Amino acid sequence: MVIELPDSGLILQNDKIILRPLVTADYQVFKKLTCDKSIWIYFTNDLSVEEVLTTWIDDAVNEADKKTRIPFTIIDRTTGKVAGSTSIGNISVRDKRAEIGWTWISREYQGTGINRQSKLLMITYIFDILGFERVEFKTDVLNIPARKALLKIGAGEEGILRSHTLMTNNRRRDTIYYSILKQEWNGLKMQNPS
Repeated sequence: MVIELPDSGLILQNDKIILRPLVTADYQVFKKLTCDKSIWIYFTNDLSVEEVLTTWIDDAVNEADKKTRIPFTIIDRTTGKVAGSTSIGNISVRDKRAEIGWTWISREYQGTGINRQSKLLMITYIFDILGFERVEFKTDVLNIPARKALLKIGAGEEGILRSHTLMTNNRRRDTIYYSILKQEWNGLKMQNPS
């Protein structure tokens, strides 16, 4: 079976959120949402810096064009407001695996369940539509809220890569990996209704 990755028009949605394609024009609204420097402590880029945000958006759009990443803008369906961004990336069609990441949520939406809803939509797409075998996640070992959230949706902790990634402020991150396998997904779906 040949797996076809979508063109850049993929939209995922439920009754709470819409994940629509990230586009260059999102810069203006992202700029307003990313200016809080404290958001970027666990992120690999400080998107409060305008040039960094521009490059980050350009990279996302370019990777979408190459079908190596599916970047989304997260919309709160009830208000129509942008809540952040997330992506499916590091896609290996041959190995039937993809990573969910590049996620940031604006201060207003942190702790509201938007991130969980986004991840569940993408996991469902990866397993049920693409037919992949593995979804992986990685985060900063110090990012306890992200780690708890991944465990809550049923991701299994796999291990830590020491001094793995350069973070903002020149800190070296120990990266912790998580995954969900296709054979685990049916049971997890029941525990994670959208």
